[in-house]
Amino acid sequence: MNEAVWHATRWWPWAQLMRPANVVTALADVLAGFAASGAAMSLFASSDPSAITALMWLLIATAALYAGGVVFNDVFDAELDAIERPERPIPSGQVSRRAAASFGTLLLIGGVLSAWRVSPFCAALAAAVALTAITYDVYGKHHEWLGPLNMGACRGLNLILGMSAIPAAVTHIWFLALIPIVYIAAITLISRGEVHGGTRAVGVAALGLMGTLVAGILLLGLTDGFTLTAAAPFLLLFAWYVVPAFVQAARQPMPERIRTAVKTGVIMLIALNAGLAAGFAGIGYGLIVLSLLPVSMGLARAFAVT
Repeated sequence: MNEAVWHATRWWPWAQLMRPANVVTALADVLAGFAASGAAMSLFASSDPSAITALMWLLIATAALYAGGVVFNDVFDAELDAIERPERPIPSGQVSRRAAASFGTLLLIGGVLSAWRVSPFCAALAAAVALTAITYDVYGKHHEWLGPLNMGACRGLNLILGMSAIPAAVTHIWFLALIPIVYIAAITLISRGEVHGGTRAVGVAALGLMGTLVAGILLLGLTDGFTLTAAAPFLLLFAWYVVPAFVQAARQPMPERIRTAVKTGVIMLIALNAGLAAGFAGIGYGLIVLSLLPVSMGLARAFAVT
């Protein structure tokens, strides 16, 4: 076997464990939070490299935290995956459970240390993200209503991590974390039927959460500092893809439709974040965030999202 191919094959299962397409969506969370805090404006308004440095460390932190969280998801689900998804790296024997746990631990520690390079406050938030993710992996996912809120809290804290570049901003706009909390709760709720199918009642509940999300964003347009007209093109793109997928999953809660809705929902979180970013920092910054979408979609063709 060609050496390059051998190395690619050797590392492929480790990459699968980290869900690369999903990790890209976590970058969008931080970019949106960075915009909401006002820190993004300094990227364009001055030549001070401190804002760029802070953003880079926060992006590294969120990538490591998200990857570590999903690695531990597979660690704790190894027995179930052996029955339902035996092709995954751990049940297939490509990666041992112990090695995966060590890998996940290193990723989570690396995420916290990367955030520390910005400030102790950022490190504390990163630690909260890690703890919330592990709580979901061990406990939250087994509870019908707590699980979706737990997973949503991971994303909400991730958005706040982006805001923490300017700590004072967190006390004023922390409520923005409710947007990803509600959205990810909807995705997590409907994802319960990925393997065996779901129910229409769950699908309708997920759509109800989506409606709450839309109402929240419209109300956000009434506040100072958020320009709804700048956010609108990105939010319309988001709705164009996500709403039909969720409606189809609610009407026909079969595993394949639910998996499509979940995959679409996770990836299109980038468009939602692009809308938030554009509303706070302008269309140009929103386009920067949206540029992550084709990257995530490309990775989703090669790696599992759910």
